Amino acid sequence: MNMLRLDTAARAVRAGGLIAYPTEAVYGLGCDPDDEAAVKRLLALKRRPMHKGLILIAADFAQLARFLQPLSAAEHARLAATWPGPQTWLIPARSTTPRWLRGRHDTLAVRVTAHPLAAALCRRCGHPLVSTSANRSGRPPARTALAVRRQLSRHLDYILTGPTGGAAKPTAIRDLRTERLIRNG
Repeated sequence: MNMLRLDTAARAVRAGGLIAYPTEAVYGLGCDPDDEAAVKRLLALKRRPMHKGLILIAADFAQLARFLQPLSAAEHARLAATWPGPQTWLIPARSTTPRWLRGRHDTLAVRVTAHPLAAALCRRCGHPLVSTSANRSGRPPARTALAVRRQLSRHLDYILTGPTGGAAKPTAIRDLRTERLIRNG
């Protein structure tokens, strides 16, 4: 793993930038979830309405905890059985979680990623990252750094190159309260 590239990506995030990076199935677009201007820039780039909400990825649950309501032991066990891994969960959000992350929902979509480069980037940043597919809404997500460059490079501050995790589809999304499948992965 190239630490210089990780440092460069983390510096771009800390400076309010937008980056692209590989995830389990596709390249993701990301930024600091606490940076409202960066998140709004990302939403504008994707042409994605804020009310839909976004996903946060993290290296471990501790990076996500401040955004989420406290969980029961059974809920923690349910998450631990699927993380790190390609499972995104909708978890009740704290009232302090910014609307630009959760949209019109009372939940936040979160994942502890098993992708080594994405997890290392979260560790290097010291916090979770916004993670949405690297494409404009309605277009196929980018699966390579070249595809990201072709679609979005002039709008990004950095592209962290590397292989995706090889999954055929984006991660499944489930509601933690009901265990209902929202998106099949």
